[in-house]
Amino acid sequence: MYITISPQKLGKTYGQSSAGFVQYLEKENQGLEQEEMEHFFNQYGDEISAEEVVREIDGNTAKLKKKEPKFYSITVSPSKYELRRLPNSSEDLKRYTRELMKEYVKCFNREINGRAVTVDDIKYYAKIEHERTFKGTDRQVRENQPFATKILQLKHDIRKIERGEAKGNIERLKLKIGKLERDAPHQQNGIRIVQGMQKVGNQSHIHIIVSRKDASNSVSLSPGSRYKASDVEMHGKKVGRGFDRDKFYEAAEKTFDKTFKYERNFAETYKARKAFKKNPNLYFAALMKLPANEKAVAFKLMHKSGIPVIPNIPTSQAQLALRIFKRLRQGVDVAIKSSSIGI
Repeated sequence: MYITISPQKLGKTYGQSSAGFVQYLEKENQGLEQEEMEHFFNQYGDEISAEEVVREIDGNTAKLKKKEPKFYSITVSPSKYELRRLPNSSEDLKRYTRELMKEYVKCFNREINGRAVTVDDIKYYAKIEHERTFKGTDRQVRENQPFATKILQLKHDIRKIERGEAKGNIERLKLKIGKLERDAPHQQNGIRIVQGMQKVGNQSHIHIIVSRKDASNSVSLSPGSRYKASDVEMHGKKVGRGFDRDKFYEAAEKTFDKTFKYERNFAETYKARKAFKKNPNLYFAALMKLPANEKAVAFKLMHKSGIPVIPNIPTSQAQLALRIFKRLRQGVDVAIKSSSIGI
């Protein structure tokens, strides 16, 4: 599962309206009949219109300055392994979203009128999408790029020959292009993967728009706070502040596992992947202690996600840690973010 929490920006400034983002999330509904569309929903309502979402989010920004975000975007992308547990992607993900947002509010170290924040205190709208395209940061696109560069140059050479600006054998250049297209390491249905290409398979994921202000439009609740859950003294009184992202990410996994009876492998856990990024040698040492069947699944997941795995794993844990550490120091963040099991 891969989760992002981010304020919506227009260049260097925060968007003053949610209209542009809401319109972007409506893209999959274009050309569909009413019964085929995916509508916005919240904790208690379904089939909420885009106009209502914009009106409610934009009207809930009291006392926020222009330099402050008015709303946050949470994107939740289950892996293909997790999606296989969902017999009905849309309805199951809606149910999961509503359970997830109950956990989301528990990660604020804040009180409203002397009580803990509840899901009824937040204003959010969510939408399920089923399509996803390859981005420039995806491993497949990056590793295909040298081939793309050569193909582009050959096509440029062909155009120069056709205009009479250079001499050469166009058919021979076309054969070279064809070979490069076939030799590119990452293909989808026999076609070289490029940025913007739609991914095949189940790509269902969740977009959530959550207001910076609570439902009463009086209290600021920012999941983007630079403060982790902590207390600070203000006017002689202790006041809670901050949002615990680690707690939220772990709760997202546990909620999914409980809701759909999903048996999560070690390599899929947020805790393990965080350890991988910070200290790969300890990560692999823990990996090697797993039972044989769990270890086999873990290595399969790592291979699918593009994380390099050393063949012929040495038996010495110290030797393993040293070799892994040296091999994986670079590109770890990109591998995690590009994978289908990242968070």
